[in-house]
Order: sequence, then structure tokens, then C-alpha cells
Amino acid sequence: MKQFLAEDFLLSNKTAIHLYEEYAKDMPIIDYHCHLPPEAIASNKQFKNLTDIWLAGDHYKWRAMRALGINEKYITGDASDKEKFQKWAYAVPYTMRNPLYHWTHLELKRYFGIDMVLNEDSAEEIYNRCNELITTPEFTTRALQKKMKVETVCTTDDVIDSLEHHQKLAKEGNETGVFPTFRPDKILKIEDADFFRGYCKKLSAVTNIEVKDLNTLLEALKNRIDFFHDNGCRLSDHGLEMIYATDFDEKEVNQAISNVLSGSQAYGKSPLAYKSCILFHLGKLYHAKGWTQQFHLGALRDTNTRLLKNLGADCGVDSIGDFSQAESMKRYFDRLDQDDTLAKTILYNLNPANNEVFATMAGNYNDGSLAGKMQFGSGWWFLDQKDGMEKQMNALSNLGLLSQFVGMLTDSRSFLSYPRHEYFRRILCNLIGTDVENGELPNDIPWLGKMVSNICYYNAKNFFDFKKV
Repeated sequence: MKQFLAEDFLLSNKTAIHLYEEYAKDMPIIDYHCHLPPEAIASNKQFKNLTDIWLAGDHYKWRAMRALGINEKYITGDASDKEKFQKWAYAVPYTMRNPLYHWTHLELKRYFGIDMVLNEDSAEEIYNRCNELITTPEFTTRALQKKMKVETVCTTDDVIDSLEHHQKLAKEGNETGVFPTFRPDKILKIEDADFFRGYCKKLSAVTNIEVKDLNTLLEALKNRIDFFHDNGCRLSDHGLEMIYATDFDEKEVNQAISNVLSGSQAYGKSPLAYKSCILFHLGKLYHAKGWTQQFHLGALRDTNTRLLKNLGADCGVDSIGDFSQAESMKRYFDRLDQDDTLAKTILYNLNPANNEVFATMAGNYNDGSLAGKMQFGSGWWFLDQKDGMEKQMNALSNLGLLSQFVGMLTDSRSFLSYPRHEYFRRILCNLIGTDVENGELPNDIPWLGKMVSNICYYNAKNFFDFKKV
């Protein structure tokens, strides 16, 4: 019987162990998509206690606690930090076979050197031991990134963000490169006329361009893309149900924007024409800058109105959606490809039933300009666990080139999430090692090791070509 979380954790054979130990384990981390607050890195934040660094904002844990019938007081309410941690410790044994169980214990082991299993009985000791460490210089945000060999981090930033924290970090020469990512989802929300008018007013203020129609809106967006680029940004990101790619008439879109902004009427027709128009033009702007565009597709968000009203978005009430994806992806990519303005692209799928759809769609638009221009991205959100990662990599292997994969990311708001890269690397090595042991791949360790190192680090390093500013 194997020991829980031993050195061969998730590695079922000697080849897998060798690949992990020699070619994956010590690779630096390029975390090219996350939701870490840049101000916490810029200020080199020191957290108050284990609850502050580990539970605040973690809607993965919140969902599990609610499923156990734990009162919201101990999740997002006014209970003390210690009470909240104790409730989480109570919940942990019940999360067995959920990735939270693995992540929890990997994080305790890698950051705090704790091999104990977390439960009600061990909660007090673990809480006290961790809190003693959290107040030391080794547990500031920047020190944590250095400890985990994080070379690059890309945060997720709104179009109108000042990027002041990124500028501060760049000026100071922070050891970990911290770059912004352009996230323009809010500008697509034209169906909410009041919100749209207010947002365009803010966009006008930061660009000194009065947004009043389609042309001025696109001019303002280009202004912000230039600003983000000058501050090191090399990626955009969109969190959408599906890619918007219906036919549109620019004159009609222009008139609709003018009508909404003037307050004379809300957007009368389906907003899809507007969204499709803006997304198309953004794609062209990304290509002109040499950026990579990312699409996180398939989430059904904010399904619980009561909790949404009480807690706001990202409170743990989202799920996998069953949206149709293939046709809209085809229309969007083909429209850009015809003009040779299709940027490097990463597609993230949230519905496992669509893995093969995404893998084959990405393969349609590689053009020989560079290896892996179109990427089927890593398992995302509900799929960034062992089964989800394996299915994503198997679909990519069967229908594309696993060797060109740019690998894992945390997609997290927590500075303790970097062991997710270790988790991914172990799963990757076990997949390949098992094939070798089964005689399905040759025992060519130098070549397979190179492939593993590329997927864990070098593919991303070469694909994004980040440069400190």
C-alpha cells in the first residue's frame, strides 16, 4: 500500500517517476493566467493568518462547505477567522476524491512542511503552526512566488485599470515578472444600457476619447490596448458563454451604440450583432500587436440569485453550461483567418463533452507561421483536476499535438495555488510513463523528457515571449 502524498504521488510506475524527477519537478513556473490581485504583489502583502491567505475568496472551498450544510456565517459571514478555519478543517475529510483534498494537503506540505492530514482533531495544531510561519518574511506574496520558482505571472485586468501596480513592480525590478492581461468582457454588456453608458463614460475618461459611436469606441479600445502593451501585456482574455460570431452590419451597430449612449433607447435588437462586431475588431487589434487571445468558454455563471445579491459575483454559484460552441468558433476564426488577422489563440473548454470539438477546432487554423499557434488549453475551473486534465490531454493527443501544448496555469486568486502546477506535471508524467510501460511509446527517455520539459515550461516561454518593461 502506498503512503498518501509520498514522493511517487500520482506516479504509478518507474518511468513516470523518472520523467517527473528529472524533467518536470524543478522547472520554473510560468503562470500565464491567474486572478491574483496585483496590488498584493506590489505591496508585498503579509497575510494575517491561515484563513486570510487560504480561505478568503476561495469559492471552490465555499461550494464544498455549503454542500456540507455549513452555515454561511462560517463561509463568507462574520465568524472569526479561527472559526472559519475550524469549519474548513471539519469539511476537509468530506472532500475526499474532490481535488480540494489533494490541493489542501499539497499546499500544507509544500508551503508549511506539514505532513499531517487536516481534520477537526488536527485543526488547532495546524492553524497555530501555519500562523507562526505566515508572519515571517518568507510568507510575503513575493517571497512565496520566489519559493515556488514562479518566473512569470499574468494577472487579469479590466480595460480601464490604471496598471499602477504593474508599473510599480516593473520599476522596482521584481524578480517574478508580473504582466497584465487585457480583459474586455464589460464592454460587451450593451444589453444593460445603464451599465454600458456608465462604463463607456469611464472609458472616455481614461482615454480622453469621447465614446459616442462605433468608431470612437474602437479608437478608445485601441488606445487601451496600446497602453496595456506598453506595460508588458501580451495576452487578452475573454470569459464568455460562447464566442460571439453572428453576422453584423457596422452601420446598424454604429446606430445602436449611438442610441444606447444617448439614452434614447436600449439596444433594440439582439445584442449579438454588437458583441460579434466588437469581438471581431478586438481580434484584429490583438493580431496587430502580436498578442495571444484567450477564450474561457462554457461557464453558466451566477445561477443563484439570492447569493449573487448578497455576496456578488464569484461566490461559488457557477456551473458547467451546455452551450453550442463549434459553429460560432468556426465563424469567428474563419472570418479573421480569411484576412490573415487571426492572432495566436488558446481555447479553454469547460464542458468535457466538448473536448474533442475544441481539440479539432484548434487544429483547423494552424497556418505554419509558428508551432502550436492554436492551442487547446488546459483543463479549466471544474476540469482542472486529475480526470479533467487527463481527458483534455488525451483529446489533444488523439486529435492534435500534445508536444506543442503550453501547459498548466493556476486560474486562481490564491498565492498558495502554485502546487497545481506540480499536480499537473505529475499527471502528465504518469500519462506518458504509463504508455512507455505498456509498450505504447518507445523507452526514449531523452526525447520524452524533452517533451515533458517543453510542456511544463519551455513551450510557454517561447510561445509568449514575455519581456520585462
